[in-house]
Amino acid sequence: MRIGIDARFFGSRAKGLGRYTQKLIEELELVDNQNDYVIFLREENFDEYQPHSSHFKKILADWRWYSLAEQLFFPWQIYRQKIDLMHFAHFNAPLFYRRPLIVTIHDLILQRWPTHKKNVLSRIKYFFKSLGYKIIIRSVLGRAQKIIAVSQFVKDDIVRSFSVAEEKIEVIYEGTSRHLSDFQPPLSSLAKYKINPPYLLYVGNAYPHKNLARLAEAFKLLRDGKYRDLQLVLVGSEDYFYRKIKKENCDSNGTCFGGGVIFTGYVPDEELGSLYQDASLYVFPSLCEGFGLPPLEAMARGVPVAAARATCLPEILGQAAHYFNGENLQDIAAKIGEVLGDDVLRQQLVRQGFEQIKKYSWRKMAEETGRVYGNARLNR
Repeated sequence: MRIGIDARFFGSRAKGLGRYTQKLIEELELVDNQNDYVIFLREENFDEYQPHSSHFKKILADWRWYSLAEQLFFPWQIYRQKIDLMHFAHFNAPLFYRRPLIVTIHDLILQRWPTHKKNVLSRIKYFFKSLGYKIIIRSVLGRAQKIIAVSQFVKDDIVRSFSVAEEKIEVIYEGTSRHLSDFQPPLSSLAKYKINPPYLLYVGNAYPHKNLARLAEAFKLLRDGKYRDLQLVLVGSEDYFYRKIKKENCDSNGTCFGGGVIFTGYVPDEELGSLYQDASLYVFPSLCEGFGLPPLEAMARGVPVAAARATCLPEILGQAAHYFNGENLQDIAAKIGEVLGDDVLRQQLVRQGFEQIKKYSWRKMAEETGRVYGNARLNR
């Protein structure tokens, strides 16, 4: 087959979706020497991917995500490449693309958690974006030969929300590095970001469902108690929602939530490793996730994890996380305090974390995705 992959989200700057797309392509290069692949990239990540197999080639498809140009022009570019099967790694498959395709659905968060700004113009724009999202996702779910869901939770959510037949959906978990030994010893980046252990770590965006404001309030309870030297490090590219949190909770001197909260902005992978490995605890307070990759990455680096008992997280993290009620400040603070104050519990979580990540492999994900490609072709 000649398989196309929409990799316009390729790379670490596109967060979890970018990591998924990057690892899928890199691993497919290693396991598939029968099919030919056309990788569609944007200008901003075009040089970031360099094919290492003669079966893979890249094409510039510089159409912005969720745009009218994406809907109108991207399909014709795919047609010109004579693609037998197209894999859209996100739900935003153009409505006018009518050849065989599969789609990966990472979550249905957009229909559950509004991300608009608090003004009338933003709400009007959000209304039309939300309407467009529902039209596009319903369309792609109907057109797809197969749907890949990244967790059983996401599969159940698709079936429940869109009445899709269960047999049309394959659950294929994402992956992670297998153990601390898989990582190169990182150079310490703590001084650069003014971080002083002990500290709690969160890596990701600040969308409302990520629940960071509540985490910071719970952290303040810990600082006001016995953990006066504790810091909370929030790692993520500055956007509207990070700026909103800072505007509402930081004073003119840049002191946030009474002190101890550090916003690093974007941190490149080569520096992020030391932020993980020197953390006392990785905290994941999200109220809605499709998979939850960052806490697994923390486990792989030997960091204990505390997380909200919400949506897919118990499925993905199993017994390797210390869970809290993500909507209860006191419970968040109490459970974090339990891990910080109990070395036996901390070591238990680290051991269980190393066992839990054995369930997830980027290689296995690519192999299972390759089988979906083959089945989709057979069922045309």
